[in-house]
Amino acid sequence: MEFEAIYREYWSKVFRLCMGYVNDYGLAQDMAQETFVAVWQKLSSFRNEAAVGTWIFRIATNRCLRQLERQSRMVPVTLSTDLPEEERTGIGLRLRLLYKLIAELPEMDRILISLELEDVRQAEIARITGLSEGNVRVRIHRIKALLTKKIRAYEE
Repeated sequence: MEFEAIYREYWSKVFRLCMGYVNDYGLAQDMAQETFVAVWQKLSSFRNEAAVGTWIFRIATNRCLRQLERQSRMVPVTLSTDLPEEERTGIGLRLRLLYKLIAELPEMDRILISLELEDVRQAEIARITGLSEGNVRVRIHRIKALLTKKIRAYEE
């Protein structure tokens, strides 16, 4: 597979994965770009032992984890409460809220739910994270339940 095709297919997925880690648009763009620089540099050594998407998500995950290590702590993100009512209940705010809640999750949970939201198969997630498929399935179910509960509490 050529780099341009990989970039077109995976850019938005990698960007959203990075957003799940840092909840900062500019930083997520930088991290996604760093991911694709690494993909471009290592593409000739890719051995097709895993799907190319699994390989790319592993690189992106490692970049995100290194970024989090560099930060002493996450910068708190606050949602503006002075928005008009129709904007506070809109899809845009729900997405910002979702990214904020994902950013507050423990590290492994952020990885799991971010990959799940990108429609990565749970078998692939297991390979990326080193967890068993059963553990991935259970943890994702619990994470979704927790996020749903927090979003509903915010909306009430």
